[in-house]
Amino acid sequence: MLVLSSALLLLSAAQSSLAALTTSNLNKHVDVLTLDNAFNPVEEAYWTGLPHHRRTPFAVSPDGKSAYLAYLDSSGTNVHVQEVSPSTFAATGTTVTVTGGKEAGGLVAHNDGFALLTNEVMPSSTSGETPPSDTPVAVLYRYTSGKQTWKTWLGGPNVHSDSSMGLSCSPDLNGDLVYSEESKTYGAYFVVTNYQGDASGHYGDNLLYVTSEGKLDESIEGTSSWGCSHNTGIALEAADATPYASGYVALNSGNGGMDTTVATKISNENVTNGATNEALGGMSGSYSGLARFGSSTKYILTWVSRGATDLTAYDWMGDGYVSSVNRTIARRVAIALMSDKKTLNGEAATSEVGAKSGDSQINWIVPESNTNDCSNAHVATFGESNALLTWEEASNPQCNFIAMGCAGTFEGTKFQEIDSTGATVGDAITVKDTYVAGDMVTMSDGRICWPYVSMTWDLSDSVMALGLSSKTTKKMSFACMSSSSSSSSNSTAGASSASSSAAVASSTTAALAVASSAAATTPSVASPTTLQTLIGSSASAAQQGANGASTVIASPAAITPSESVAAGASNSDGWWYGSWPTAVPAQAGKTRSGKTCRRRKRGVAHVEA
Repeated sequence: MLVLSSALLLLSAAQSSLAALTTSNLNKHVDVLTLDNAFNPVEEAYWTGLPHHRRTPFAVSPDGKSAYLAYLDSSGTNVHVQEVSPSTFAATGTTVTVTGGKEAGGLVAHNDGFALLTNEVMPSSTSGETPPSDTPVAVLYRYTSGKQTWKTWLGGPNVHSDSSMGLSCSPDLNGDLVYSEESKTYGAYFVVTNYQGDASGHYGDNLLYVTSEGKLDESIEGTSSWGCSHNTGIALEAADATPYASGYVALNSGNGGMDTTVATKISNENVTNGATNEALGGMSGSYSGLARFGSSTKYILTWVSRGATDLTAYDWMGDGYVSSVNRTIARRVAIALMSDKKTLNGEAATSEVGAKSGDSQINWIVPESNTNDCSNAHVATFGESNALLTWEEASNPQCNFIAMGCAGTFEGTKFQEIDSTGATVGDAITVKDTYVAGDMVTMSDGRICWPYVSMTWDLSDSVMALGLSSKTTKKMSFACMSSSSSSSSNSTAGASSASSSAAVASSTTAALAVASSAAATTPSVASPTTLQTLIGSSASAAQQGANGASTVIASPAAITPSESVAAGASNSDGWWYGSWPTAVPAQAGKTRSGKTCRRRKRGVAHVEA
């Protein structure tokens, strides 16, 4: 994931020159779209099982005349793409079903149709060595006027066939898709598991480029057959030319790896078992974390972090790599800015062994005094100058996992305007009935819009404990935010927001509502899992669930490379060298050795740009 930049804090005085966001800037279209198929809006988080919003990709055509929404069928198979009106978000045309798709991983709208990134099982007739156990493989579709134009596999026997790293599948895609009208090229960034070659049995990521005619072009600079291991923190944004801006822990467009002698490190993060605090969303995340300021060369990245202290040498990885300890229990929101896709504004994160502070360069949007846990951070831009930053907060956080998410009482979604220098514009507003669950898109009129499901959101316990795994809906809502500097739509937006709020008590909300007792002041958390068994023996009492963001966490128990990725974001090549930890069971039907694509859910590892 892209690293943080805090030198920009001194520019905060600029915020007084502009008005602040108010709730009148938010326009909600509750339950406006009726889906043809049922959808489960909740995804289980890696390790913790806590609720995440299941991603619903959303895209608008270059001419602004059409928009598309993609969602996974509640059965877990088949991705549906519905065309909607960019103004009313009501359905237009008929739903296109991509049969066999296992994940709605990315969507691009064109004037004559769309392109979809998904993953599906390869046909039995496929020649060559295919993945075992019907494990899905990444694939890119192009549809024109409702009909399939082409289909390009992004894994399997004919992709990376000359690489020593081997062949890949994607049981968990966690990806994203972008397109540049200037270069006429798609960029697809997603998680892979190799089932053959040197990386067999390990998780990594791929960044691949496909021409507008559907040709996979592995000669394009920045193409990566194996970039950041155990990375589910995909940050991707288009540029006028390839390579595109992409990220995990370092700013290194075109490099495709985590070599600290080449990459510009953005943030030090504690990494344990392939997770770094769900910095870019974790499971079902990896959308709207990196955005471009209009047609300029500038970009903005957001992520959540516990900060970093006490940097120590990480000898296993070699010179330039360090391990770190979390500064706080709860996660906070940070941003970094780039003057172009390869240049970080401000200082890079330090790799100085012995440094007490590993996060002094970060531009924190949420201060350390805030004891709420922050998650689900996203960003989009209003144009050349300002951006919209959003995240969710939970009070009384219980963080039983050293590098994963936290349970707590949901306190609402925050929306904060940011200018192009990284300074906040006024204060953040809080909304409790609106969430960000799909791509945040800048519309032709300058608003930023996104899809979500109107429901009672609860972060107090696991998906299973809250009974959310089987909940479905056929209603989709949309929300739009106008910039505080734009006054043209504020009055009508306020009226629409008020009327829409009254509609929240809809059938969708009722179907997805959780009993009010689940939002108790002291949220219940499931008993420690096998991960806590691995790392909990030397964790401080604070790490085991106490409240308070300012408490520094003790170093985790030592974990050898054969058991896990050691702590520290800059050291996270993330390969699971050797055997699995004995306390971590393989999922049903998946083996731990030999030819396998393990369906092990992972967290975020880093960011590159």
